Amino acid sequence: MKSGRVAAILALFFMIFAWDGQAVTASQIPFDEWLRELRAEALERGIREETLDAALTGVEPIPRVIELDQQQPEFTLTFQQYRDRVVPRTRIEMGRQRLAEHHELLTEIGNKLGVQPRFIVALWGIETDFGRITGGFPVIASLATLAHDGRRSAYFRRELFNALQILDEGHITPDRMVGSWAGAMGQSQFMPSSFLNFAVDYDGDGRRDIWQTQADVFASAANYLARSGWLVDQTWGRAVRLPSGFNRDLTGLDTRKPIGQWQALGVRQPDGSALPTRQLSASIIIPDPENSPELAFMVYENFRTILKWNRSNYFALAVGLLSDAIAE
Repeated sequence: MKSGRVAAILALFFMIFAWDGQAVTASQIPFDEWLRELRAEALERGIREETLDAALTGVEPIPRVIELDQQQPEFTLTFQQYRDRVVPRTRIEMGRQRLAEHHELLTEIGNKLGVQPRFIVALWGIETDFGRITGGFPVIASLATLAHDGRRSAYFRRELFNALQILDEGHITPDRMVGSWAGAMGQSQFMPSSFLNFAVDYDGDGRRDIWQTQADVFASAANYLARSGWLVDQTWGRAVRLPSGFNRDLTGLDTRKPIGQWQALGVRQPDGSALPTRQLSASIIIPDPENSPELAFMVYENFRTILKWNRSNYFALAVGLLSDAIAE
């Protein structure tokens, strides 16, 4: 009996080992062969042959994309460095100009979708410097490179099929479908899955154009926030001052309290004045406890919604701070 169990365990071990080895070998299939298999699956998924001809003919791996994917940052920015880089005075001034320039359209979209225009402009500014820097990588080739590479192939393979669907629906042509090295596209930097879920054809021309059509860019960003839980009657949060001896275990998004309870614990606005009296559910976060332990923020539900766009406290704080500065 025991020898039978040992044999079974050994057999299972070798099966797992053999399967793992096959998986590694599969990730090293020559790109041309891999692309033919992907094309066949795309046809089975309903992508038209003419779309695949236009999108995949001549596609080759991009070595620079692999380099960028594997590149580790040499250092970590402090929050102050990040804020100075992402929310500089020039971006604040440009944001105010863009808010005024597109006031009528932004107000209309904001009212329809329930998102304050200043947040739409802030996201636009941080993602692509108000449409100026949208990336120059061909999205299909970039995603194919990453899907074939093997490190995160399943994720990028799904995004590649999503990108092919976008082309098949006629929203953009392959030569104009450009974006970041990782496949984020257009002035709102949507991954293909986000495009399919949230992009909006606001001008009604039959295409969801987040590359060039300003109405579609703004409405798509607003729709992302609205469908992710945005509360139009609230802001994102605010800077606060913590009292001496404040229990730092209470910081973090896992702890929520009404504003009045934070007031009772000694939390105040930076100038020492009382917190707002509206009893919103709030958390206290310290984005950079090592370098700036005194820099704290009280954040509300909309902050959590911004995190669904980009799961970085630094990013969400930058959006909030830029939106405030734009609206001043």
